[in-house]
Amino acid sequence: MLKAIRNLFLLIVVFALIGGGLYFYWDLGLRWKPHGLTKDQAEIGKILEGSGWVSPHLTGPKLYLIAYRDNPAAQRVIAADFPALQGAKVDTRVIMIARPDENGAPKSTAPERATVAELWVNRSWALFQKWMAADPDAWTAAGIPPADGDVARSAVVEVGPDAIDKLTPLLKDNGVDFGYPLLVWWTKDGKMEACACTDPHQDRYLLKDLGAS
Repeated sequence: MLKAIRNLFLLIVVFALIGGGLYFYWDLGLRWKPHGLTKDQAEIGKILEGSGWVSPHLTGPKLYLIAYRDNPAAQRVIAADFPALQGAKVDTRVIMIARPDENGAPKSTAPERATVAELWVNRSWALFQKWMAADPDAWTAAGIPPADGDVARSAVVEVGPDAIDKLTPLLKDNGVDFGYPLLVWWTKDGKMEACACTDPHQDRYLLKDLGAS
């Protein structure tokens, strides 16, 4: 009887160790890996390419980042990863959006909407850098035409959320839940990958894929 209990205990310990090992393997690795986009690649690429992205126009692989100004995870990627990516000649293409109101509550400010419209219309990487370097609460969009009250520029602002509405189900079909920042890129062997890169653990895969690690 004691032998049977001991064997059962040892069996439980073995399964616990295996389960713990598998969990840590998932938690430290698989959990953070990007998803390969195997469906609707052309449509996803068309939406991204047709958006009002800004970039330093480098000659390497393309990386798209979709974000809004005060998203902390996007700020982390831009500050921590963009220098290495650009050092590897990755063309970091940023698509900034102004989020629409939610249940009557505003999710963006007038200066933010004006800046987003200007970025989409005139594609100024210098303006993007200036905006990111400034305190968002103190940003007044000085010298930038307002979007509010301007039919054409207001329409430009609305294109961003519309693009996300189109992308979300396409990404979902590939196992990717939309989140900010959304990153989409092509590996050196031509594979299309994406992640809602909300956690720093994901950065190493992004850098490795694009030869910037």
